Parts: sequence; structure tokens; C-alpha cells
Amino acid sequence: MKRQLLHRVPPHVLLVLTTLFWAGNLVVGRAFHEDIPPVGLAFWRWFIVLLLICPFYLPQLKRCLPVIRRSWKILLGLSILGVFNFTVLAYVGLQYTTVVNASLSLSIIPVVIVVLSWCILKVAVSRRQVFGIALSFLGIFVIISRGNPAVLMNLTFNRGDFWILGAICSWALYSVLLRRRPSELSGFMFFGTTVLLSVLALLPAYLGESLFVRTMPHTLATLASVSYLAVFPSILSYIFWNHAVSKVGPNTAGYFIHLVPVFGILLSVILLGEAVHAFHLAGMACVFSGICLTTWKR
Repeated sequence: MKRQLLHRVPPHVLLVLTTLFWAGNLVVGRAFHEDIPPVGLAFWRWFIVLLLICPFYLPQLKRCLPVIRRSWKILLGLSILGVFNFTVLAYVGLQYTTVVNASLSLSIIPVVIVVLSWCILKVAVSRRQVFGIALSFLGIFVIISRGNPAVLMNLTFNRGDFWILGAICSWALYSVLLRRRPSELSGFMFFGTTVLLSVLALLPAYLGESLFVRTMPHTLATLASVSYLAVFPSILSYIFWNHAVSKVGPNTAGYFIHLVPVFGILLSVILLGEAVHAFHLAGMACVFSGICLTTWKR
């Protein structure tokens, strides 16, 4: 029944909804940064995801245990990079920087993947791609420095932007190392296993944050925000993305990721009252031009 419903929706609509949900993740992380601690937000997001998928995951777990035991190192590494690191670093960054900055910075992920693929997998990089990489990084520096060269000279960056850069590098490394994931695991079982391992890794960090930093408030707003993060940017985005990629292919789907900063900026301006400045537009132009040069193929 669910598959029939998905087949009735055009894949491009599913891709647009996915990027909208991902942008909403940034808005929620920023909107509640004073109320909800970052590790607590990450832990409860993925714990609820784990609870929701358990009825479908557990019946298949016994059959997949031999593969999981044999490949536990790479599975744990991918869980740390793609879920633990990326989520926590992004939420910590949103404690200090804006959604506009974060969403524009995250758009450089395709470029960082090209760089890491060259470093780790020795994938050839053309001169055009090198120029595109340099142009994209220039755009990020324009955004981080607020277009003020004096900031670059005095190194008075917003620390939130550096946490976001850490999240970018972690996700890019996760994407590159995905080639080493065990092929015997289905997409859903791989997703469920990474969520399970990430929740186990987040638990001690969450307890430490609660004891020594600040506790997670138990309010209606907290419940609503965590529920949104668990259902929309996590589960539904995963389902929508995989179905759409199977229909239109990864290359076409990849272009829709560029909608994340567009939706992020729109939502942050409408819901959070953030401002868009000239240096944001200049940085965006550099980043998007660099992405086109880096990923474009004849």
C-alpha cells in the first residue's frame, strides 16, 4: 500500500519534499538552540527513529547478525561519521551561527566529497574541478568572514561556522567510505543498524551532557521538535530519497540537494527573522559556480 502511494507521487516532488525536510532540520536546530542541548536533541531524534523502525528492523536482525558481526568496524565507523558526528556537530554549530550560514556552508558537501575521493580513493581530479573546488572554498570563506577581509586577518570567525565545517567533513568522509559498506545488507537494514549503533554511541554523550552541562527540558515544544526531526528529516526523507533515486537516478537526484540552502534561507527568514546580506549572495554565487564546475560532466 505504501509503495503504491509512493508510485502515485512524481519522484521530483519527493525530492523537493526531502530537501525541504532537511532544511527544516536546520531551522529546528537553530530555533531551539537556547532550550534544547545539541547532544540531547541528536540522541532523542535518533532514539525515536529507532523506536519507530524497530517493528520492521528486529524481525530481520537475526538473519543479518552474521554480516553485522563480520563488518562491525566499518558499520560503527559509518555510524559515527554519518549520524553521530554529523548530527551533533551540526546542532552544536547552530548554537552559534545562523541557518543562512549553515545551509550555505552545507551546500559545499559535493565539493568536499570530490576532494576526499581524490585523497582516499585516488579518483582523478581535472583542472576544471580543481578550479571549482577553489571557487567553492572561496565562497565559504566569504560567508564565514561576512565578506570582511579584516576578519580573515584577525581570525575572529564565528565558532559555529567551524562546527558546521566539521559536520561537512564528517558527512563527506561518510559518503566516500559508503563504498565499503557490506553489500549483503539491504538499504533498510543498513540504515537501521547505523541508527542502532549511533544511539548506543550517543547515550553516554547524552548522559554526560545532562550531568555536567544542561539537561533536556521535557516540554510540549521539545516533544514536537524532536518528533518532527525523527519523522520528517530522518525516516520520510530516507524513504522519499531512496524511492526517487531509484526512479530518476543518483545524478539527477543530486542536483536537488542544492535546494537545501534555498529552503533553509527562505524558512530562516520567514520563521526566525534572519537577514540575508550581500556577502551571502556573493558566497552563494561562488559555491554554486564551484559545484557546477566540480560535478559537471559532458
